[in-house]
Amino acid sequence: MVVTGRLAVLAGLAALFVALVMPSWAGVGLASGVLLALVAADLLALGSLAAVELSREPLTTVRTGRSAEVELTVLNAGARTLRATLWDDWPPSAHARHRTHTLNLPANTKIRLHTELTPAYRGDRAAGPVTIRVTGPLGLAGRQVRRAVPGRLRALPPFRSERLLASKVKQLQHLEGRNTTTIRGQGTEFDSFREYVAGDDVRTIDWRATARASDVLVRTWRPERNRHVVMLLDTGRVSAGRVGDGTRLDATIEAALLLGGLAAAGGDSVDLLAYDRQVRTEVRGIGGKRLQLKLMHALAGVSPALVDTDYQGLMRATLQRARRRSLVVWFTHMDAATVQEGLLPVLPVLTERHRVLVVSVTDPEVAAAVTRRSGLEDLYHAAAAENVIAEHAVAREILRRRGVRVITAAPDQLPGALADEYLELKRTGAL
Repeated sequence: MVVTGRLAVLAGLAALFVALVMPSWAGVGLASGVLLALVAADLLALGSLAAVELSREPLTTVRTGRSAEVELTVLNAGARTLRATLWDDWPPSAHARHRTHTLNLPANTKIRLHTELTPAYRGDRAAGPVTIRVTGPLGLAGRQVRRAVPGRLRALPPFRSERLLASKVKQLQHLEGRNTTTIRGQGTEFDSFREYVAGDDVRTIDWRATARASDVLVRTWRPERNRHVVMLLDTGRVSAGRVGDGTRLDATIEAALLLGGLAAAGGDSVDLLAYDRQVRTEVRGIGGKRLQLKLMHALAGVSPALVDTDYQGLMRATLQRARRRSLVVWFTHMDAATVQEGLLPVLPVLTERHRVLVVSVTDPEVAAAVTRRSGLEDLYHAAAAENVIAEHAVAREILRRRGVRVITAAPDQLPGALADEYLELKRTGAL
């Protein structure tokens, strides 16, 4: 049972009555009896909490930084009007607004309540218990219960680089000949038939088509366009470093989402693997329009693990998933230790079977520190920044000599730079 402030005020008035009018034990008994009678009457007139049914959608999705309304359905299946206050509890990181609701619900009536949530970062938030406090018609006393109503809010990555996707897809369409004449050439993808001429390989003759025509016909081919892209996200401790407004992992997720959308538009199948010492999430063999949403859901709950990445395990997991020649896009960090101890021992095996592209995000603060030389402290910072930049340049050159392409850029420029590199590989047929 709960009591309200109205009962406290009424008890104060009763105490004044006893002190001024009936200062005796009889007065105390009279005042107490009246209060107890009023409380009992209020409790007897309560709506039944057992008859209240609560439900909600099991999953609500929203982009990080945007707002979404979560709906809670309340059904009063009892025979009396329900007068209550309801609190819909959510974790603080969901930044819930309008979560307190006042109910005046007649019998056999349903109502839908809305709570506004604005998550500040990626991931799932589980709904807390719903608290209902019902009071009687006098507003003196009531009862309170807490009900578990399962529900989750999934904050998807913000994907700010989505604005670039339409223009990059248009460039891809031009490259693939959807808006221009298809360029024919050597390849493995069937294009059309033409008449046989002296010098053609007799193995290209299509005898069935020839039987239906008056001339001997041969098949022509074009370079294969629909390839396999494998995106590897290093979720070890190097991905936890802060760059710009987020972590390295946040920046690589932005770039991976843009590349996934572009590859899907180009007809490529895409695998994604997030790994440190174990598989954190994966998407396999998905293409087309479903890919973008699948990637966003898979990456929503991925966070950096403060452990050193097992690069041998990552290589084995990659080879298990990439049976045919693929473009392997490896998102990691370019410091000397990562390159020397992590990448170089496993890259020969990957480059023998696949084309490898290493993608790394750079810290804009390091680049800015190089230009600040106004004081002694700035000079020390500039020297340290120059050393980091030189270290990354050496690492890039080592990888380039191993036949590995490298993309490095600041967080806001990385998605566009990666998309341009993918288009260049498409244009040159290097995939």
